[in-house]
Amino acid sequence: MNHFTSEQLKELPSRYRANLMNSCTGYKPCNIIATKSKNGTTNAAIFNSIVHIGSNPPMIGFIMRPTTVPRNTYKNIRETDFFTINQVSEHMIKDAHHTAAKYDEDISEFEKTNLNEVFLDNFYPPYVQDSPIKLGCKYVNEYLIKENDTILVIGSVEHLYINNDYIHTDGWVQLDKAQTVASIGLDGYALPTLLDRFAYAKPDLKTKSLLNNS
Repeated sequence: MNHFTSEQLKELPSRYRANLMNSCTGYKPCNIIATKSKNGTTNAAIFNSIVHIGSNPPMIGFIMRPTTVPRNTYKNIRETDFFTINQVSEHMIKDAHHTAAKYDEDISEFEKTNLNEVFLDNFYPPYVQDSPIKLGCKYVNEYLIKENDTILVIGSVEHLYINNDYIHTDGWVQLDKAQTVASIGLDGYALPTLLDRFAYAKPDLKTKSLLNNS
């Protein structure tokens, strides 16, 4: 097994280090954040840093890289307060990956890919039409991470669109039914397979499967 110390990690070539550190922590969620500028230009960008913040009230967060260069997603959110989070499914991965390309702010990634925008229930930014699970969010707050100048952006969930067939009777969402992909590092995509689901863990009680009652 390879062993890297912190000093050795710092000495690695930058791209090798970025690939290593972005993928060694495991699979990450794969989503497209869509926004619309105050001038009406739509934007779509792939993110693998979406994180659950809380359920009551429902809140979602994501990490924004340093704003030392133009970040159209961040600019649009701060100017309009709204954004959507759209899960990437298997057939979307090539177009979703292309949204990482650095287009000028007056060019919409929807025009440069086969992704289609759709507006629902008078929400300001678009959703990705083919995304199986869509969330409409409103900016709540942000926190600067001083150690590397990234920003944790927090949004409240104002809308959730999801096929009822994906939801179990207790509210649990079975993502493999939606063919939701996970990302590996910055450029890899995988289709996870559900292995099992377990009951709430309690001290000194056997772990019980919720799927096969074993």
